[in-house]
Amino acid sequence: MGRWGILLVLAGALSACGNDDAMESFGGPTMGSTYSIKYVRHAGLPKPALVQSEVEKILADVDRQLSTYRSDSDIERFNQLPANRCQQMPASVLELIRVGEQLSVQSDGSFDLTVEPLLNLWGFGPQAREEKVPTAQALSETRQRVGHGHLRIEGDQLCKDAAVEVDFNSIAAGYAVDLIAARLEALGIHNYLAEATGELKAAGRKLDGSPWRIALEEPRDDQQVAERIVAIDGFGLSTSGDYRNYFKQDGQRYSHTFDARTGAPVSHTLASVTVIHPSAMLADGLSTLLLILGPERGWDYAEKHDIGAFFVIRADTGFVTRTSHAFERLAGGKTE
Repeated sequence: MGRWGILLVLAGALSACGNDDAMESFGGPTMGSTYSIKYVRHAGLPKPALVQSEVEKILADVDRQLSTYRSDSDIERFNQLPANRCQQMPASVLELIRVGEQLSVQSDGSFDLTVEPLLNLWGFGPQAREEKVPTAQALSETRQRVGHGHLRIEGDQLCKDAAVEVDFNSIAAGYAVDLIAARLEALGIHNYLAEATGELKAAGRKLDGSPWRIALEEPRDDQQVAERIVAIDGFGLSTSGDYRNYFKQDGQRYSHTFDARTGAPVSHTLASVTVIHPSAMLADGLSTLLLILGPERGWDYAEKHDIGAFFVIRADTGFVTRTSHAFERLAGGKTE
């Protein structure tokens, strides 16, 4: 869901595992933020320039298909269509639509990929003009254009029966990370950490043989404080939080995290959620889903579905944390 929450990748020793082993790293801009790749290179692997080229091809494809910040992307061309129209889509886009439908159904409609009109209305979206609380009439009218039920897939086409707009920001970066991880594995790279806009996946070990260790950030505006350190091997990791993107009006705080059922930002005490999952895409989507549901419903959902989740909850004395049973099982790395 975003850059917040993952504080840093804790450094390890730089001594080599073998004479030809070395730590390689590269990165750059992507999706309005950045990406970074770290991996252990040994003899027989492709040259680093080729690896970087392969990764950037994936990121370019994802941006061309899913970006809501460029008018020529596949999804933005669909968003510009009026009601009762269809558009041919790549199989990958239709796959993500199905993932979004699954998450929407499982959250009783709280999570929804079609909230972009609401984001714009409240001032958080790509076509937003001003951060402010909308009028009841404007909110009612906009909610008529929100809801996964307005979408349907017909063969290789995506269709709409209302002027809905799809926003993949809650799963796109995780999806890109999964594609990158699969490509690295195909290239023979099995010890790596791949990160895009804060979503990440790690496998294997660092150059010194130690695990990839990630520090999770306490949800504070004034400084970065490590709340928890986890070791990752073979899993994706995503943190969603409401503490960096918000506005205040008349003493009330409004975050960019929306409950599609109400059409309004969530107002509970859950500040952030970190999810560990074999799929970085699902870690991305589930961290958003749990943040929307809140500290009680989100916790129940995580336990029911055996999701590795770390909750940071606002309290009178600061923050309190709560971890699901699955999180404690997975946070040390790969399980057998």
